[in-house]
Amino acid sequence: MEQEDVIIIGGGPCGLAAAIALQKIGKEPLIIEKGNIVNAIYNYPTHQTFFSSSEKLSIGDVPFITEQHKPKRNQALVYYREVAKRENLRVHSYEKVLDVKKQSDGTFKVQTNKNSYCTRYSVVATGYYDHPNYMGVKGEELPKVHHYFKEAHPYFDLDVTVIGGKNSSVDAALELVKAGARVTVLYRGNQYSNSIKPWILPEFDSLVRNGTIKMEFNAHVQEITETSVAYEVDGAKKTIKNDVVFAMTGYHPDHSFLKRMGVEIDDESGRPIHNPETMETNVSGIFIAGVIAAGNNANEIFIENGRFHGGQIAEAIQERE
Repeated sequence: MEQEDVIIIGGGPCGLAAAIALQKIGKEPLIIEKGNIVNAIYNYPTHQTFFSSSEKLSIGDVPFITEQHKPKRNQALVYYREVAKRENLRVHSYEKVLDVKKQSDGTFKVQTNKNSYCTRYSVVATGYYDHPNYMGVKGEELPKVHHYFKEAHPYFDLDVTVIGGKNSSVDAALELVKAGARVTVLYRGNQYSNSIKPWILPEFDSLVRNGTIKMEFNAHVQEITETSVAYEVDGAKKTIKNDVVFAMTGYHPDHSFLKRMGVEIDDESGRPIHNPETMETNVSGIFIAGVIAAGNNANEIFIENGRFHGGQIAEAIQERE
């Protein structure tokens, strides 16, 4: 097995930040990422604009400078690539971690689809974007149902249903309308979500009020077929013509992956059991970084605060040695 100081599972911004912090204390961390760096950001909608300023998305000591106050997806991709190069981060891309097992000597065997490693410390920074929340309705498994939205052009002149009422749904609906799709938004809430970006809501609401977007509140999807979506509003059953569905119902962390390592999960919150000061889990030597620490509440930890977890982890490891 290859010997490594620290293995970081996940090459998102928080994983990169952790690697930089660990380098500063003399470690040579290896990042193992199943895609390429910041894979989740790559999978954002093509024209995505971040909620936060570029300053709050920066990591290490590398400034993130943009003309606009809030950077776009492509600008973030360029920035994080440059950080990886400038900081000489060691990244094994397109390699997937399959298992992490503690051995009798206290080290960990990390098994991937390509190699085996031995390390004293593991940092799990896998985020949650790869695991959508399914609705559990008939027809959700159809190929026409998507849980990710990339861009709108393929849906010109089609009947598209967007399920959900938060930012990802609103952004998708706006892009789809601009591309000439006929859009219906189904949301189980009884009014607009408070989390919708304030600079986006007026445009969206205007399109709803003039009938360009059909918005249904208190809507609960019952079934999806090849040609329709059936749903219920306040006891009234409705069916609409449909070609494509975007179920923007959120995402969750991979609890099973953590549990296989021996990390305990709080049943109510979905949070891995960990020390918030050091980010170390109940398994000595396994740390977590980024949004995975928030459990089921993905609105609690973002890049803006998760980027500091690496410093906490580095400090804990340095004190131990």
